[in-house]
Amino acid sequence: MLTSVDRLLFVRQVPIFKELRDDFIVRLASVMDELSFPANYNIFQAGDEGRALYIVVSGRVKVHIGNQEMSVFPKGQSFGEMAVFDAQPRSASATTLETCECLELTQEQLYEAIEETPEIAVNIIGVLSRRIRELNEKINSVGESRG
Repeated sequence: MLTSVDRLLFVRQVPIFKELRDDFIVRLASVMDELSFPANYNIFQAGDEGRALYIVVSGRVKVHIGNQEMSVFPKGQSFGEMAVFDAQPRSASATTLETCECLELTQEQLYEAIEETPEIAVNIIGVLSRRIRELNEKINSVGESRG
């Protein structure tokens, strides 16, 4: 369990919340639930309804489609953002690689935060764009190695 000060300091370092005002981060950090998951736990499955994004506080989470690993998220990284925005079912599953602590930010909390501080949306778009580029590079390198 994080103390309120530790939570504030941690959330301030998360890429999607960087450069936001401290008073806003204090309020945002205070509304997020802290969740504990054992190793090899499915946080969500592909096809599930997406109503929250998660931030890894400790441990690592693998995002995958079936047995195909898409990415691994360590401490300080967020995952699960896409379904929160597009109201589509989750496109991948998320499974803990070890015991994990995560903060959960619900869709409602996120939308309220964006309404108050639109910079969050810009930060999330930047994070998602980088991930798409990384996946494109991964796909291209697999394609080149087969050719």
